[in-house]
Amino acid sequence: MNISPARVAAFEILLKIETERAFSSVLLPLYEEKLQPKDRALCHALTLGTLRKQIYLDRIVEKLTNKKTGKLDSAVLIILRIGLCQLLFLDKIPAHAAINEAVNLVQKAKKTSAKNLVNAVLRRVTREKIELNYADETEKTAIETSHPRWLIEKWESQFGLEEAKKLAVANNVTPDLVFRLTVKSDENTIEILRKLGLEIVESGIVANAWKVSGSNEMLRLYAAEGKIYFQDEASQLVGQAADLKEGESFLDVCAAPGSKATQIWDLGFGISDLIFAGDFYEHRVRNLKENCLRQGADFIKIVRYDAEKTLPFADESFDVVLVDAPCSGTGTIRHNPEIRYFLQENDFDELAEKQLRILQSASKVLRKNGKLIYSTCSLEREENEVVAGKFLAENREFEPVAPKVLGRFMTPEGYARTFPQKDDADGFFVAVFEKK
Repeated sequence: MNISPARVAAFEILLKIETERAFSSVLLPLYEEKLQPKDRALCHALTLGTLRKQIYLDRIVEKLTNKKTGKLDSAVLIILRIGLCQLLFLDKIPAHAAINEAVNLVQKAKKTSAKNLVNAVLRRVTREKIELNYADETEKTAIETSHPRWLIEKWESQFGLEEAKKLAVANNVTPDLVFRLTVKSDENTIEILRKLGLEIVESGIVANAWKVSGSNEMLRLYAAEGKIYFQDEASQLVGQAADLKEGESFLDVCAAPGSKATQIWDLGFGISDLIFAGDFYEHRVRNLKENCLRQGADFIKIVRYDAEKTLPFADESFDVVLVDAPCSGTGTIRHNPEIRYFLQENDFDELAEKQLRILQSASKVLRKNGKLIYSTCSLEREENEVVAGKFLAENREFEPVAPKVLGRFMTPEGYARTFPQKDDADGFFVAVFEKK
């Protein structure tokens, strides 16, 4: 029984996501490091492609089997999704290869009784034009872009029908890799990567960010060595907003995995030795430490604490405090497509309460005339403008100031926002408060 390692890896990753609520961003690197470059690329395309089209693929399965997908075995359903993804969206893969390996996967998964079903469904797709019917435009958008209907309706209420549709489409476009240089980089880093055939252009959104088309082993090696760090442009905007001055002390409250803390260290290299970063869970703190060491940011002081409670610092200890709060992550769906399937409608209010508690706790360790930065990678007003508004209403000694970003990202309320469909970047929110 011959099955490509790429398909086996994609199947195992997708099954863990389906049954254990695991994340592709965690699993893909673990599986891909064991694969050859060609298999690595196919595994990546199959995993993320299937996730980005999941609801659409499920609707096709239901049409061709006359069964609700909930009635199908999880492993069989995932094999059908992978097969359909190849047949409908990956035109370089021969149909016979996609079908034969799907049937072999069924046997490997010990679901032999489903071999005929999988074979029949996939062969019908190669022979027939599949047309789906929709109740209305909202359902059409939800199915064709594979987002839960309630989420599309939510975005329609916030941004309007057309903008919600553009956003959902943008979430399924594979983003370019974006990296920044670190203190381990040198003046030859970019040039060496370009000489190896990578097309690299400087970001028009944030300084020290570079967009790269494609990948190669040297790019992966540089990332592993900490010479470059992959970080979306919108995420880097948050670090830029810190604008640390010489001698100022800084705390990144919810720091793991360390993207913004290390970025701020790099941007202010040598101007401050009072940079602290912390998180709650032990594995996240461990990851934070490893990330700092890898990038040469070993002078960042790492602390473990519960940010919803009193922080282990005296009041008015820091000049700049960043709260990059735990959030729904709806602004990062293009990088983390499974998020859309994990979310529930009541998650946003619960997250907003947590975010406000963390913000209140963090505000106590900020000095007078200091800067408190609140950010999320969420698109939702409940987690952004509403939290900011409640915080200001309950803390009169704080006033909003404009974040240090390009003017086109500013909102009428004086905050900053980015959107995937407008900026070709993740969706982030940034608010800055000054303590009077």
